Amino acid sequence: MEWVKGLQKAIDYIEDHITEDIDYAEIAKQAYSSSFHFQRVFHIICGYSIGEYIRNRRLSLAGTDLSSGNEKVIDIALKYGYNSPESFSRAFTKFHGITPVQAKNEKLTLKSFSRVSVKITLEGGTTMDYRIEKREEFEVIAKRARYGGGHEISQKNIHATWAACGTDGTIDTLCRYANPENIFGGAIVGICFDNPTEGDFDYAIGAAYSGGDVAAGLTIEKVPANTWAVFPCTGKMPEAFQDLYRKIYTEFFPTSKYQPAGGMCIEVYPSDEIHDDNFHFEIWLSVEEK
Repeated sequence: MEWVKGLQKAIDYIEDHITEDIDYAEIAKQAYSSSFHFQRVFHIICGYSIGEYIRNRRLSLAGTDLSSGNEKVIDIALKYGYNSPESFSRAFTKFHGITPVQAKNEKLTLKSFSRVSVKITLEGGTTMDYRIEKREEFEVIAKRARYGGGHEISQKNIHATWAACGTDGTIDTLCRYANPENIFGGAIVGICFDNPTEGDFDYAIGAAYSGGDVAAGLTIEKVPANTWAVFPCTGKMPEAFQDLYRKIYTEFFPTSKYQPAGGMCIEVYPSDEIHDDNFHFEIWLSVEEK
């Protein structure tokens, strides 16, 4: 599925179920993506998370309902997913600057948060470095973690996984497997194992595996055969990472002959100098021709 069409389909799904308990994995499935991968790209492109979008849309619609109808505040609160009038009132007041009662009875000014509509606008040529690599199945040795796909998954979850692996010695152990002659050279990688059909999201920190004993706590993971679009980048983290992702999904995919294929992603980090203004990394995305 083309990325732009998938993104619009996912947004339409949110709007069609805005008064229901929305499963984030179901949103991502509309774009044939894992929950985390879709949430990450949505946040980078839009500037706010899916959770923020849903909350703001609900509060915007709740304001319209209160100002134009005869429904009770508690009924509106329940309609838009709040368990009590108190929690609804706090959120409503923070968003609109007035209370639900004022919106209903005094007809004061409300705020509107509009529905997102996907439009790709080309404003001039830019250049992006990339290469296409076709790879057969290969193995990595890794520390793998699972995140439930049905809820909002923060980038903080991934940061916490890296921090834990750095503290408990996992990164040092993985570095001993890194080989300058393997597919990723001496780099450590972060791998998003996409599972759009089930909705769960697995993230692994690892290195290419070329044989030998497997240290305790690590597993051998198979990365399936894929065509990869590889995007190298040099810059200050995390800004360079976010900017590259934004360009990939707003410039590369809409205009190239390639589109995401399942959303599997590999982040390649040749060093741990992430605070260097000239930090170099690569993003590998599984792709197919449109």
